[in-house]
Amino acid sequence: MTKKMGFGSVLAIVFGSQIGAGILALPAQLAPFGLYGVYGWLVAGIEAMMLAFIFSELCSRYPVTGGTYIYVQRAFGDIAAFFTGWTYWIASVVSNVVLVIAAIGCLSVFFGENVDQTTLLILEVCLLSVLMIINCCSIRLAGTIETVLTLLKFIPFAIVPLVVFQNFESNNIALHEQFVATSPLQLLLSVVSISFFCFIGVECATAPAGAVENPSKTIPRAIMLGTFAVAIIYFVNNLAIMGVIPSSILCNSKAPFVDAVYIVLGHNVSRLLAIITSVVIIGTLNAWLITSSQISYSLAQGGFLPKLFAKTNRSNTPYVSVIVNCMALIPLLVMIKNGTFAEQIMYLIDMSVQTFLLVYIACTFAFLKLIDEGWKKIIGCISLIVCSIVLIWARPESITSALLFVATGIFVLPFSQKKI
Repeated sequence: MTKKMGFGSVLAIVFGSQIGAGILALPAQLAPFGLYGVYGWLVAGIEAMMLAFIFSELCSRYPVTGGTYIYVQRAFGDIAAFFTGWTYWIASVVSNVVLVIAAIGCLSVFFGENVDQTTLLILEVCLLSVLMIINCCSIRLAGTIETVLTLLKFIPFAIVPLVVFQNFESNNIALHEQFVATSPLQLLLSVVSISFFCFIGVECATAPAGAVENPSKTIPRAIMLGTFAVAIIYFVNNLAIMGVIPSSILCNSKAPFVDAVYIVLGHNVSRLLAIITSVVIIGTLNAWLITSSQISYSLAQGGFLPKLFAKTNRSNTPYVSVIVNCMALIPLLVMIKNGTFAEQIMYLIDMSVQTFLLVYIACTFAFLKLIDEGWKKIIGCISLIVCSIVLIWARPESITSALLFVATGIFVLPFSQKKI
């Protein structure tokens, strides 16, 4: 592209795509597991670093737009590539729904808890429209915005633990009675499965490789450095919150990050925290919009989707893909205003995590086939085992739904340009 992203913008995508709603909510889910909640973070972080290494190696060898499906195509051909790319794209789009809702929902302190659903929908569409315009203008502009948002949200996650640790008490990190009889291995696997959600997006920077300056060097460095920074931030923030709020209280908290700050500062900072939270999630949403648009654009370039998705504007930005990826969210946003459907969409997000794991496993198999060095293959094998265990440990209905998600690609094949 004529205006390409540099290292800073790519690093922001890596950081922004992983630092999202998870860091604000997951401490409550991990609280009942006591110290295993800390150990699980470490294991999930190590697995994320192994995946970062795998994607760095693949991208350095195949630095083209498309990322995940490109690597599978090189290793296993067009059919495997299509289903990998299709699965990754759809899972990305569905996941964006929750990000839009969360970004607006966390600002409820400004317009009240009883705001009507129509107003919320209007605000969500407005946010989506702004990001769509930014991403349509230029991939470089979108990357610059992501850099700014990342810098803004990096500050609180670096400062808050320093403040919160003043009230840290190790006795607050305790295993709940309901898990006393559970084996350590089962506890660890449960925590890793929950924690791994926060690292979904480790591969995002590989998708817009064609829009990056010197991608074979820029992207691998950004992926490794960004994922390492994410792992450190997650671990430190989670440990700080678990040490400040007793686990019996933390497990029922709706906003652990906010509650921990309340305990230490002792005054109302809800408006400031609401803005910080919204910025965090908007940054994640922007990173995923860049990724999902580049994926559909690349699939169209490769002949797997209609040519319309590959249309670009004067700045060589795939504006049609951007518009489609944003507009596809609006019907879901409308339907989710129904309480029953909200539960269904949350289940879809749970299923999308399992779907991402299927993509990671496919890419790891591609890595094992394409990479020759023995020590690198060992890393690939370990990563494959961990991903497989996390996937198998999920609810059977989630795995089944994820596989059905993949199977929907069958209905898209007749519309692809390429004869597979």
